[in-house]
Amino acid sequence: MQPVLLNWPAHNLYGWGIVGLNLLLHWAHDPDLRPLLGAPVSEKEVTGVDPLRIIACREAIIRSNQFQNDLRMIEAGSRRLPFKLVEGLGNGLFRPDGLRGTRTVGRCIFEDTNVGALDEKLADFDLLLCASEWNAALLREHCAKPVKIVFEGIDPSLFHPAPKSGVLDAGRFYIFSGGKVEFRKGHDLVLLAFREFSRRHDDAVLVTVWHSLWPQISVGFQGKLAARLELNAQGLLDIKTWVARNGIDPTKVIEIGPTPNALMPSLLREMDCALAPSRAEACTNLLAKEAMACGIPVILAANTGVKDLIADGNALALTRQSPVRGYDLMGTEGWGESDVEEIVAALERLYSDPALRKTIGQTGAEWLVANRRTWSSHAQQLKSLLLSL
Repeated sequence: MQPVLLNWPAHNLYGWGIVGLNLLLHWAHDPDLRPLLGAPVSEKEVTGVDPLRIIACREAIIRSNQFQNDLRMIEAGSRRLPFKLVEGLGNGLFRPDGLRGTRTVGRCIFEDTNVGALDEKLADFDLLLCASEWNAALLREHCAKPVKIVFEGIDPSLFHPAPKSGVLDAGRFYIFSGGKVEFRKGHDLVLLAFREFSRRHDDAVLVTVWHSLWPQISVGFQGKLAARLELNAQGLLDIKTWVARNGIDPTKVIEIGPTPNALMPSLLREMDCALAPSRAEACTNLLAKEAMACGIPVILAANTGVKDLIADGNALALTRQSPVRGYDLMGTEGWGESDVEEIVAALERLYSDPALRKTIGQTGAEWLVANRRTWSSHAQQLKSLLLSL
């Protein structure tokens, strides 16, 4: 049984952590691989996961946590592991610790297109791994290393179509928007479109899951809006004040706090549609994919990594994409600016046609399964890659 270090955490509240947690769950009893995480795994970080799954992977968690002492010694010494390593690389493709394994794979998840020449920076890697054709093309353009794609997934035992619970007023139209508030996610576009749509339809409700573990990242965000997002007296994002200052009735917004991934399906299935006008996605937008899996029709920006999620009528695509200008924090080559009028028109289509909502939702859920966009498939593909090195 070969140990493999996935050098990032397992967590149930954000993207990288959800990848780590699902790989840990799927490899917990694998006969060929022994998963190790780059940070300790605690019950607090996997809150919301059902107890049976925790019991099933408890030994794997214990082994991984016991490895942390060895990892600290390795980091302080030779920085070489006696087994394979998958290093998590974000924007800048920067390696914080310089670890190497017997084979070293870089999992490259990035939106910043100012990557420069990568051959020297990534010289220690045997293989580069990413989760979208967009990221793969950027890597191949700037680096001679081999590049492979393994798409992120969903857990179909959790995220699948099912009846609504009936806890919400059935006479209203619920629009879901998720992800931490930042420029690339396009939350300003969501609010501009919802402001216009809700003026036309008094029954419209925006349901937001916009809080994160890092509220400071979102403070001051404005985009195309008139008012900036600030913190409240408790140090949390003041979403209701923000929407009110931007001309939206705050009673038409349901604000949800940080929600464990395993609890998201029951929330998503109450929605009438989901809206994701991201300016850039390194992967394929996990929350949008999870909404699709639950049979919810999704409005998607046809740009960057999201293009790998749009096919065969499985979503409403926002095709009016203009270049993103004037954002100085990172490179935006290939990003897309969705048109607010097209977003409103897409919302109108779904609002006026329940049959269309059902058709798109069903098509999206079936497409994900047919195209193996599951965590089980992700784990199998990554395992095959690692064993082939």
